[in-house]
Amino acid sequence: MNFLAHIYLSGDNDLIKIGNFIADGIHGKPENFPPDVQKGIILHRHIDTYTDAHPIFRQGTKRLHAAYHHYAGVIMDIFYDHFLAKNFKEYSEIPLADYVSDFYRNLNDNHDLLTDRAKGMMPYMIQHDWLGSYATVEGIGRILAQMDHRTKYRSGMGRSVKELEEFYDEYDREFREFFADIQQHVKEKMAEL
Repeated sequence: MNFLAHIYLSGDNDLIKIGNFIADGIHGKPENFPPDVQKGIILHRHIDTYTDAHPIFRQGTKRLHAAYHHYAGVIMDIFYDHFLAKNFKEYSEIPLADYVSDFYRNLNDNHDLLTDRAKGMMPYMIQHDWLGSYATVEGIGRILAQMDHRTKYRSGMGRSVKELEEFYDEYDREFREFFADIQQHVKEKMAEL
């Protein structure tokens, strides 16, 4: 799962969302953060572990593995954010544009809690509306091309949008089934945190 799914799965707590958003840049115990940010970081780790091991997610990565090798999981994370964004009205009463604006505002309001990596990325994310752009295949194509650029084009991720288009209905169907499972998993984990 990529940014949008991690944020969405955090529920309504802004600090849990912040923790979930910055978690990739945090190693070890997140004890230097407020308790709800810590919960978000831990939740992020649970989501990643669950996702990577889920048979539906793994099935999707198999379609990509021959061409993209260890980047297949990263590509799947982006694909799944696309399907969440595209189908957002099925998961939230808040329109995607409003939801994304609220999160960008949350980032600005909690700037002092962000990691340096997140602070560096945030202006580009907001300026180019990364989260909102996930809703279209073109937007996902731009994100994948940017990620490909960051790997000095070794990943080939910029080309992977063709697999998204070729297997679009399969990925959409798989996402829906997977997302129902992960929502239940997150509900259980949140009760434990």
